[in-house]
Parts: sequence; C-alpha cells; structure tokens
Amino acid sequence: MAYSSYVSGLWLTLLLTSFSTAKAKIPAVIVFGDSSVDSGNNNDIQTVLKSNFRPYGRDFEGGRPTGRFCNGRIPPDFVSEAFGLKPAIPAYLDPAYNIQDFATGVCFASAGTGYDNITAMVLNVMPLWKEVEMFKDYQKKLRAHVGVKKAKTIVREALYLLSLGTNDFLENYYIFPARRVRYTDNQYQDFLVGLAETFIREIYALGARKMSLTGPPPMGCLPLERATNILGQNDCVEMYNNVALQFNGKLKSMATKLNKELPGLKLLNADAYSIFQDIITKPSSFGFEVANRACCSTGTFEMSYLCRQENPFTCSDASKYVFWDAFHPTEKTNKIISDHLIPQLLSTFA
Repeated sequence: MAYSSYVSGLWLTLLLTSFSTAKAKIPAVIVFGDSSVDSGNNNDIQTVLKSNFRPYGRDFEGGRPTGRFCNGRIPPDFVSEAFGLKPAIPAYLDPAYNIQDFATGVCFASAGTGYDNITAMVLNVMPLWKEVEMFKDYQKKLRAHVGVKKAKTIVREALYLLSLGTNDFLENYYIFPARRVRYTDNQYQDFLVGLAETFIREIYALGARKMSLTGPPPMGCLPLERATNILGQNDCVEMYNNVALQFNGKLKSMATKLNKELPGLKLLNADAYSIFQDIITKPSSFGFEVANRACCSTGTFEMSYLCRQENPFTCSDASKYVFWDAFHPTEKTNKIISDHLIPQLLSTFA
C-alpha cells in the first residue's frame, strides 16, 4: 500500500512538473481583436464606445471598471491564467501599466473594430492596422527592456489570441449600405476572410507563430438582435447565425491553408460558436436562468453608456444571466467558453 501510494504520488508529481514545464513554453499572451477581448484600450481613444464606469467591472477584482465589456474577466484573462501567467491581461494604452507588465501579456484589441476598416470608422475606434502598429511599437519597447534576443524569443513563443468579425456584420454590413451595394453576404464573407489572411500573414512576418483564431458567436441570439426582431417574436435571428456559421467555416479553411503554406506557423481555429449556442439554447444546463435578456438595464438594447448602474432593472446577480449587456456575455459565460477552449489550446501550444 505504502509503495503504491508512493508511486502514485510520484507519478502525479511528474505529471504536474511536466505540465508546469509545458506551460513555461508560452512566455506571454498577446491579444488582437474587438470588444470580446478588449481589456480597456478604448478608454484612451476618442470614441463613445467605452465601458470604464460601473456597473462594468463590478465583479472584477476590486470592483474596478477596467474597460472590459463585462462584469468581470474576459476570455484572454482565463487563457493567460491557464498557461500559468497573470490572471488579467492589461490594455496596451492603459497608463497604469508599462513594458515590464506587457512582457508577459498585452492586449491591442479595440471594442467595435473588425477586419474591415470601414467597421472601425462607424464608432471611431482603432482599425486592425492600428493594432498591428501598436504591436510593432511594443516590440521596440520589448527589445529595449529585455534585449534583442530575449524579445525575439518572447514574440516567437507567445500565444496570440485573435477574435473579431462580429462587428463587420452587425455594425457595418447589415446597417449601412456601402458594403451591401458592393458585396452579397457570401462575397462580403470572402472579402473579410481575405483581410483576415492578410492580417495573419502580417503578424507572422513580424515574428508571431502560435495563433488562436476565433470568429463570430451565434450573433443572431445577442439580446440586441432579439429585441429588434419584433416580427420574429424576439427569437434569435437565424439569418445572422447562419452567416456566422458560414464565415467561421471559411476562417477554418483559411487556417488550414496557412498552416500548410507558412513554415513554423501553428494557427488553431478556436471556434466558440457551438459551446456558445449550447449555453444559449440550454441555459439551465450551465446554471443560468436568463438567456434572452442581459443583466444590465432592461437587458434588451443597452451597452456602453446606456448600461447604467442607476437603472432599477439592472440585475443583482450576473451569474444567473448568459449576457451582461445587450452585446456581451457575463464573466460566467466567458469562463465556460474559455474552459471549453483551453484544453485544445494547451494541447496545441503547451
């Protein structure tokens, strides 16, 4: 018995040591994208799309509204923690942090942006090319901070989380005519995939090798879309969900192609659509009570400045809700989705 216990204990120790060593292979988590992964960059630009006020962040450490479009943490925070790094990734434009903080994880994302430059213009947020420019600036500061050789290693071995696409459809294509006049739904998807490929090739050329790509969720089930679907009895807008599915499929094909073409690239298609759809359609299975409305304000139309702490309808317990505001999931939802994707991330990159 004693020998068996010793062997079991030794085996567990070896497994944990091996896992710890594996995690050390990822020195940093670097984030590009939109509000699904923005940890506060919009706080420091001239835009109406901000979330640096309560009730945003009320369940974050210290109850701080950081600029995350959530009551608490967002997926990159959970991913960073899973790889043995810090539990929250700072925004590059946040003056409270510096290159020492950014060396192990940094976020360049901007809420409201997309692959299409026109999407960023809608709410005057940072276009994707600007996020890439910040990445270049980050590399200069990193080289000055840790030296050229170590900086190159960090950039090469870091895990890059890429998450965007929803705004291109819901804040651009289906609202304004400029792109619809030029492209059909299918053609616009192909246009965006081309932009995504160009972006990935660009950060690859800048040294990135380990990337996780996530596309739109079931965007027709966002509370905002349900609220405006009056003729559909406020159900999910299936046309939007179908577009998200089609677009995610095209992103997956593009990822497969680039993995074959670019030496040393590991591009994982981290599709969160299915798990998010399961949460929305079977909320009680995940411990939720409400999936069709958000926690903040009336839970139908509100996000950003319309999401006010003083609104008497704002829920007291966000963990009962799938959505925090009319566009974004709660911390609990973010954690469930992250926990679903993290094993795949660890097996691919650790």
